[in-house]
Amino acid sequence: MDIQTKIDFLIERVQKQTPSADVDKIRMAYTCANAAHEGQKRKNGDPYIIHPVSVAEIIVEMGLDTDSICAGLLHDCMEDTEFQYDQIAEKFGKSVADLVDGVTRLGQLHYSKEQEQMEDLRKMLIAMAKDIRVILIKLADRLHNMRTIQFMTVEKQRSKSLETMEIYAPIAHRLGMQKVKWELEDLSLQCLDPIGYKEIVDGLERQRSEHEEMLERIKKTIGTKLNESGIKNSISARVKHIYSIYRKMYEQNKSIDEIYDICAVRVIVDSVADCYNVLGYVHDLYKPIPGRFKDYISTPKPNGYRSLHTTVIGRSGVPFEVQIRTEEMHKMAEYGVAAHWKYKQHVDKNGSEETYAWIRQLLESQQDTEAEDFIKNIKVDLFSDEVFVFTPRGDVVNLPAGATPIDFAYGIHSAVGNRMTGCKINSKIAPIDYTLQNGDIVEILTSKETRGPKRDWLNMIKTSEARNKIKQWFKKECREENIEQGRADLDRELRSSLLYNHFMERPEVQANVLKKFGYPSLEELYAAIGYGGITVTKVLNKVRDEVVRARRQEENRQPLTQKHVQGRSESGVIVEDIGNCKVKFARCCTPVPGDDIIGYITRGYGVSVHRKDCVNVKHSSPEDRERWVNVFWDENHIETKERFNTALQISTNDRMGVMNDVLQTLTNNHINVKDFNGKTLSEGYGIINIVIEVTGLSQLDALKKKLRSLRGVINVVRQSM
Repeated sequence: MDIQTKIDFLIERVQKQTPSADVDKIRMAYTCANAAHEGQKRKNGDPYIIHPVSVAEIIVEMGLDTDSICAGLLHDCMEDTEFQYDQIAEKFGKSVADLVDGVTRLGQLHYSKEQEQMEDLRKMLIAMAKDIRVILIKLADRLHNMRTIQFMTVEKQRSKSLETMEIYAPIAHRLGMQKVKWELEDLSLQCLDPIGYKEIVDGLERQRSEHEEMLERIKKTIGTKLNESGIKNSISARVKHIYSIYRKMYEQNKSIDEIYDICAVRVIVDSVADCYNVLGYVHDLYKPIPGRFKDYISTPKPNGYRSLHTTVIGRSGVPFEVQIRTEEMHKMAEYGVAAHWKYKQHVDKNGSEETYAWIRQLLESQQDTEAEDFIKNIKVDLFSDEVFVFTPRGDVVNLPAGATPIDFAYGIHSAVGNRMTGCKINSKIAPIDYTLQNGDIVEILTSKETRGPKRDWLNMIKTSEARNKIKQWFKKECREENIEQGRADLDRELRSSLLYNHFMERPEVQANVLKKFGYPSLEELYAAIGYGGITVTKVLNKVRDEVVRARRQEENRQPLTQKHVQGRSESGVIVEDIGNCKVKFARCCTPVPGDDIIGYITRGYGVSVHRKDCVNVKHSSPEDRERWVNVFWDENHIETKERFNTALQISTNDRMGVMNDVLQTLTNNHINVKDFNGKTLSEGYGIINIVIEVTGLSQLDALKKKLRSLRGVINVVRQSM
């Protein structure tokens, strides 16, 4: 086929596939690409322009838009010709220029099997692409290159095939593009193991007539049954693709003649209800193999794949797979993400929203409804919990989302982190608490004169590796400072929890706490708290346990007549000059042990306990001032682990899963929830109100800190119940 016939064929397919496409723009893109590549030849001697046109044909088959087809025709211009970004943008618009630039940049990434970075690079390709069409055009480019790979050197064939198998085929799989994935795998296998590939091809050829006869018989049997039942259907049959058979032979250590379930029948029907009806008829006709039924309709795969799979045994005793799906599911299985905008034009708005809910989870998009507008703004978000950055030498480093240059430095080596004085991001000086973004090139600035990490770095970092290395440095280098810091932190929390005197004045409590954590002295415990080797919360919980145990032992040693200690309250609060009396906790401020409190003598219900910073205390009338009395927390009572009700209001972004994350945090911290409700506000925000039980202010503050660290949580404040 000459090149003119090829471009005419392309235009004819575009008009048939996408009638709304701008054919004039596509012809102009071809004319520019042809002029730019004039004189260039492919390895087989053909004019180079045949490659971009072939890539555009694959893009048309995927059902992509006009700009994607134009970008496919122009995708090699920036790298191989003088036709650059500004000229493309001027002639075809910024969208096409951005697509071509994105494909060019992805092609410049270097792959090194020795560095074992294949998984990072797979994710990097997706994470760096601002528009998913860049990935799809790159897949089309790679698919055509693999179709013509026989003209490369043997060494190049192997390296490109390995790269395709380990990077591009998995990307196609993640995007649900099974047809592309299968072809890439088969073409790669042909180069990587030509003997194994030929063995399978020859084996399938030997069995071809047998397979064809069996599949025709199955199609006829199922088709007859469905037609009799009034179910409109389309049935196709195929032998599974070569690489899947190859993997089965390898995993099961069998020859091709010992692999039986290599045939598959696909039944396409009109509705989901028909899918399940067909399943019933298939199981009536053939015996199902237990454990080989998969319902991907009710539980779709993460990439959006939906279908019913069942493996049954034919009348000749040979097992085969039956896949049952609707036409829409079939297009999604063949073309994955690419099918979204191809299909979006043919379904109503409500159906589209429900059917493509997985796209919203897979991709972040603008709120446009038209197919072309929608796809222009799609951004891949498959790996939102990870970030991929480069060293100045071009190596990829994988870090958690939110990581800083400090995490990067300690990821390289503890010495680099300890001597860090600053950093450059993309060759520009940046703050060390900068949040790293995908594709950043990070350079760490160091000095031999530096005195090591700063303590506040522990609040900036994300990785446990950096945290452990910083703690180790402080443990070794700053003992005196650690002791002072640890002493201050523990004293503050002990006083807040009303445990200070019990810990300091009871040697047996101190000894048991030190023994529990394996520290020979109080100084060693302070030092460990100071450098982060143990948390204050753990120490506090153990102190509380030991205080309660010591008190019980004392009570057991006292005569029965002395067991009731004077002044002990039933509510956890002692009222000055009154002692134990009827007490209630104000719902306007929900005080808990550790809060500064004051009491108000009510009419008919004893004393109402408020926090001193309560708005009702601050704004009480002059005539009420005589009714305010001093109250104190009863240490003897509250340290028996009684729990107190309090209320929190959590402000959030309207993010899917944020309520579940809040509940999970409460469960993980053993917090009893008395009430829980949430609502969505305008402009993408939400409010969650909870009533919980806590032992005191220390536990409450720790919980608030954990809740604030959740993704999507804006703030956590106490409120009235």
